[in-house]
Order: sequence, then C-alpha cells, then structure tokens
Amino acid sequence: MLIEKLQTTNNQQPTNKMIKPQRIEPGPGQESVWDYPRPPRLEETNKHIQVIFNNVIIVDTHHAKRVLETSHPPVYYIPPEDIKMEYLIPSPQSSFCEWKGSASYYTIRVGDKEVQNAAWFYPNPTPAFASLKNHVAFYAHFMDACYVDGEKVQPQPGNFYGGWITSDIVGPFKGIPGSWGW
Repeated sequence: MLIEKLQTTNNQQPTNKMIKPQRIEPGPGQESVWDYPRPPRLEETNKHIQVIFNNVIIVDTHHAKRVLETSHPPVYYIPPEDIKMEYLIPSPQSSFCEWKGSASYYTIRVGDKEVQNAAWFYPNPTPAFASLKNHVAFYAHFMDACYVDGEKVQPQPGNFYGGWITSDIVGPFKGIPGSWGW
C-alpha cells in the first residue's frame, strides 16, 4: 500500500496513512499490471526483444518468456542461444524468489564497459517455472537500451525489480516510493 504523509495543523509529527494504490484503467491494446496474477504467471511471447550494451546488440530474439506478477511490469527472460553469451560473466551474487527459486547473476562486459550483476537467471527453478531454466533477464537501467517490438522500454522504478515498462502496460508499478508493502 502507498504510504501518504499527512501533516497536522497543530505542529504534531506527521502520521502515516495506508492507502490503496489506484489502478490505472487500461486503454485499447493495453494491459494493467493489476490484472496480472499472484503467484506470477510465466508465458511465452513472440515479441521482438533487443538489448544493447556499449553500442553492441547482445540480445535479439522473438523467443522470450515473460513473467507477469500483480503490480509489476513484465520481466522478459531470454533463451541463452539468443544472447551473445561471450559478454556475460558469472557473478558470485545470488538472490532468492519465493516463486522461482534461487537466482544467479551475470556481470556484463562489452569492450571497456562493465556493469556488475546486470542480469540474472535461474539455474534450477521451481517446478512451476522449470521452462525458465537458464533464460536470462536484464536490468534495463544498466543497459544502453532495451526494446520490445521496437519500443524503447522504461525500467521499473526503484532499481530493485527488473520489469520493463512499455506503452501497452499501465500501473501504478511496484517500485515507486511507498510501494514496498503492495
């Protein structure tokens, strides 16, 4: 829930009032992240996905998968065969998702440019996400650009989650200030 700071008029400390996020009504051809399920759903997509880092196209595919979860823009996972894997270096970083399991990370290095923990994957995902095994997701805010069907994506707010926002997705999106408890 969104936390709203309310000031009182008699010099008291601000109080926190929990308010429910207001769903944006999707227009024609749009999806609301508030219609996505919890637990999340995994689906295949034939949208054209590209990722560019240090002026090199490191991803170019029509065979991605996307994870859809309530309040989150889609996270796109790319099969390794459609990634220039020579630019991905295994990282010691790991994390855990209650739905997908333990994630491992990659550092991306192209030429003289490097970003640590800029992509992640699930080497042994939970049974519900088994087809996601070794598919790689990229943080858009670390890349030069990420594209879905030719549209440059906006990163999910907050730099913690890895969702990609396009004009066909409406929120509000988890990651904005005050959304931790959504």
